[in-house]
Amino acid sequence: MLINACKRGGIVVVIAALACSLLLSVGIGKSYAAPTGYYHTSGNRILDSEGNPAVFNGINWFGFETANYSPHGLWQYSLDSFMDKIKDHGYNLLRLPFSTQMFDSGVMPSSINTFTNPDLIGLTPIQLMDRVIQEAGERGIKVFLDRHRPDSGGQSELWYTSQYSEQRWIDDWVMLAQRYANNPTVIGGDLHNEPHGTASWGTGNLATDWRLAAERAGNAILAANPNWLIIVEGIQSNVQGETGTYWWGGNLKGVRNNPVRLNVSNRVVYSPHDYGPGVSAQTWFSDPTFPNNMPAMWDSYWGYIHKENIAPILAGEFGGRSVDTVSAEGKWQNKLIDYIKDNDMYWTYWCLNPNSGDTGGLLLDDWTTWNAPKQAMLDRIMKPLVANPTVPSAPTGLTATGGNAQATLSWVASSGAASYTVKRAATSGGPYTNVATGLTATSYTNTGLTNGTAYYYVVSAVNAAGESANSAQATATPVAGSTGNLAVQYRAGDTNAADNQIKPQFNIKNNGTTAVDLSTLKLRYYFTKDSNQSLSFWVDWAQVGSANVQGAFVGSSGSGTDTYLEISFAAGAGSIAGGGQTGDIQGRISKADWSNFNEVGDYSYDPTKTAYANWDRVTLYQNGMLVWGTAP
Repeated sequence: MLINACKRGGIVVVIAALACSLLLSVGIGKSYAAPTGYYHTSGNRILDSEGNPAVFNGINWFGFETANYSPHGLWQYSLDSFMDKIKDHGYNLLRLPFSTQMFDSGVMPSSINTFTNPDLIGLTPIQLMDRVIQEAGERGIKVFLDRHRPDSGGQSELWYTSQYSEQRWIDDWVMLAQRYANNPTVIGGDLHNEPHGTASWGTGNLATDWRLAAERAGNAILAANPNWLIIVEGIQSNVQGETGTYWWGGNLKGVRNNPVRLNVSNRVVYSPHDYGPGVSAQTWFSDPTFPNNMPAMWDSYWGYIHKENIAPILAGEFGGRSVDTVSAEGKWQNKLIDYIKDNDMYWTYWCLNPNSGDTGGLLLDDWTTWNAPKQAMLDRIMKPLVANPTVPSAPTGLTATGGNAQATLSWVASSGAASYTVKRAATSGGPYTNVATGLTATSYTNTGLTNGTAYYYVVSAVNAAGESANSAQATATPVAGSTGNLAVQYRAGDTNAADNQIKPQFNIKNNGTTAVDLSTLKLRYYFTKDSNQSLSFWVDWAQVGSANVQGAFVGSSGSGTDTYLEISFAAGAGSIAGGGQTGDIQGRISKADWSNFNEVGDYSYDPTKTAYANWDRVTLYQNGMLVWGTAP
């Protein structure tokens, strides 16, 4: 498959540099603090060193890989001005292409306007790279390096050529990993741009198997700098056990059976490239269902890696000139934006440069005006970048349910939280130790527990500003044979807190896949009886059969309670199927003399719940062990 390579840079008209006698210090050799803010992976997410989810808006700025050996546009405007535009438009991740040739002895940057960039005079290509990274870091922009091609003349099929060997490729990566080892602005390396042609995946051929080459280079990099992300693109075709040919760098079907294996875990990010008809006509663009056929195609070639939680996906290159909803390219580009948004994937857009021949850029041809229609399209996937965040509030609503050798927790999302930490104690009130960090969901299952033992949990919220206070404590006791997926819903059948009857109503849900025998369950509703009168309980209606529901009153202690109603079930009530529920259980409590209750402050009473909702102040026991709710 031939791919139009205009977007790789093309021929650049060199603008004569203006003479300038002003020389400024370039700041090379600037010292950095100890490494902080490095990233790792967890499933399909990228997390920072404290477990917070990464928030990236990414862009490509090419030029180092061309015969200019410098980012394009410096022939006209200053490095500072470009970096300011990137930051001011909300981008905080820069993919920076380079070529191996730029590190050759005697190679120097060209086409740099010495009037607008006097501080760049005389810098070698790698010194200029240092400056780009320095300017990015000062603006909070992270950088990952992209070995775009071996020499500046054009893209190669493989990661090596007759002029630039595999060993040179690896040695250069190790040199860069060491050079930026103490600079947290640089977070990783994109090992080689767009392997294609004879490049293969999973074949075992050392000369062509890109997966094996990525492992060799990735492990060498991590031996020098274990903090980097290793970014691996796909190939074009030649995937062991798979068929199909795709964009250069876009075919990642081989990951399913032959993932990249590195000596340092949680470092691999897969990075497909994907383009529209403005780059090259493909059969899928003429499909009668286009563009609705595209998501399934993306799923098959690379999207499945994210959807199946195998590893993060970072769409390293995609772009085009048309962003309308009429042209084929506009339809394609908007469809891909929606796909990235719907699946919350990482991305770096191609590109900043207007001189990408077949895609154009986010800058117009004057190298200063921002492309408003493109940016409006990208705004759909741009994420807000929070400056100076405050510590998040503590999570609320924590519930813990005991299962078979496990406990399932859930809580309400905290304002300002980037992630959550679950902590556990052997005794009520702590001390607590962390059992899970960096969680982005508001639920967690703690496995490997001992049945019959009580475990005490709290959850805290974390963001870049720090960690919240702990939530209120919740308790779970695993039970042999328990599903661990039971929940009690409650509603107030009577919202008058001062009449002569209490009318609690319940629904027990089974969120698991295994049926639960109702005769193994007992439900407790806590209240104050406000007198010494004896109590009576009736079942007004129950979907499982009123005759199959029994109630008994037991003395209790705790705030808002001196008694609880314990509901149990006869064998005739049957079981709750996986995913099922009991349906209504409508109860009624009264005193022997029919005097009024005062339900205000009763532990389980909530007059605001007039529709069924999960309620952890009603407890549920399975085979005598607490599996839902918190007792007073």
